[in-house]
Amino acid sequence: MTTTSVRRLPVENGVSGWEAISARPFAARTLEGNVTADWLIIGAGFAGLSAARRLLELRPDDRIVILEAGEVGKGTAGRNSGFMIDVPHNLSSSEYSSGSADATRLEMAQNRSAIAFAKAAAEEYGMSRETVDPAGKINAAATARGMALNASFGQSLRGAGEKHVFLDAGEMRDITGSDYYLGGLYTPGAMLIQPADYVRAFAAGLVRRADLFERSPVTVLRRGGGTWTAVTPRGTVTAPKTIVCVNGHIDDFGHFRGRLMHIFAYASMTAPLPAGAAGRDRWALLPADAMGATVRKIISGGKARIAIRTRYTYDTTVSLSAHRLAKMAQEHRRSLDARFPELANIPFEHSWAGRLCLSRNHVPAFGEVEQGLYSACCENGLGTVKSTLAGMMAAELATGTRSRELEDYMDHRQPSRIPPQPFAWLGINSVIRLQELRAGREG
Repeated sequence: MTTTSVRRLPVENGVSGWEAISARPFAARTLEGNVTADWLIIGAGFAGLSAARRLLELRPDDRIVILEAGEVGKGTAGRNSGFMIDVPHNLSSSEYSSGSADATRLEMAQNRSAIAFAKAAAEEYGMSRETVDPAGKINAAATARGMALNASFGQSLRGAGEKHVFLDAGEMRDITGSDYYLGGLYTPGAMLIQPADYVRAFAAGLVRRADLFERSPVTVLRRGGGTWTAVTPRGTVTAPKTIVCVNGHIDDFGHFRGRLMHIFAYASMTAPLPAGAAGRDRWALLPADAMGATVRKIISGGKARIAIRTRYTYDTTVSLSAHRLAKMAQEHRRSLDARFPELANIPFEHSWAGRLCLSRNHVPAFGEVEQGLYSACCENGLGTVKSTLAGMMAAELATGTRSRELEDYMDHRQPSRIPPQPFAWLGINSVIRLQELRAGREG
């Protein structure tokens, strides 16, 4: 018998603005008592929900149970900036694309497969344009170095035969209403989502055919007699196969320890903006330097807001102090005011942090880690797409479904080891800070 006690559970650091302006479309259920199923999925983020949907496609008559430690939309999946990106996006490097042309084409094909899967779910589950918007995105440059990075990225895209458009300072001003940017690089294949709305609508579609239990954290996971049993505070779920979709928390389940980097990203969202402020109704900017600021203008319930994400830290804990969040909100204030000085009197209504997971060699924590136990974790900074793909692929792997896409996806090494503590903490945070300083006005 294999038994793992899970001693650390996810923590919500601050209230996500996306979740705060989102409404639940269905009531939450907590697991009470002991149930059996054909499939158990742990985690109701992008990977877990996608795994469940793919299982329903492959095994429509099987019973699927999903356990979520918190509430759908309040965890990491509802805290990101909402970009489903098709082109390369390597968060661990200043340049988004640095691999070979073949690797770039494969990555884009995989990303687009995940986006197509998400689009199909959005259509089936009736998601609105405010929730899912195939509008593309802009890599915005505020420095000469940023312009050079965009030029290099454009060259990479051109070599791969990808559509892209360079924007000058005037065009950026027309879009954003700000003189801050020198130029931009538009790519049309990205899909923009309201992340909390998206995962909640996705979950609402699934609960017609699968059982989702929230506020039901797994505290013990054990194998015996050919089945897996997950123990929660008020019940158990027993199934022959389990897919774990908990991103960086997979090491709390005893797998990939010493191989994953847990990075906090920080974001804030404004109160509603005055009519006509900040350019067009909607736009979405990634920084030309990956360590810069991500900025989105959204319309929700007829009200315009700006969400901004910048600054990162590497931490070995899952909980952050109120002081840390307040300090990062001050950084967001400076960043927003530099771009939109006319909005200096518009307060932030929400500031929060989200915990993402990277591996040193930029590969997922994926595969059958024990008999009947599958991992679809470590999204490497692009959880909307990479976790969607991982969930799809885990369902195929666990059901024995053969595909060229699965073969290509599994053709990677294991996540490489990170240095022991405290060297990892010192080294990784030093690299992050140096990259942020180099990003300069991009942040």
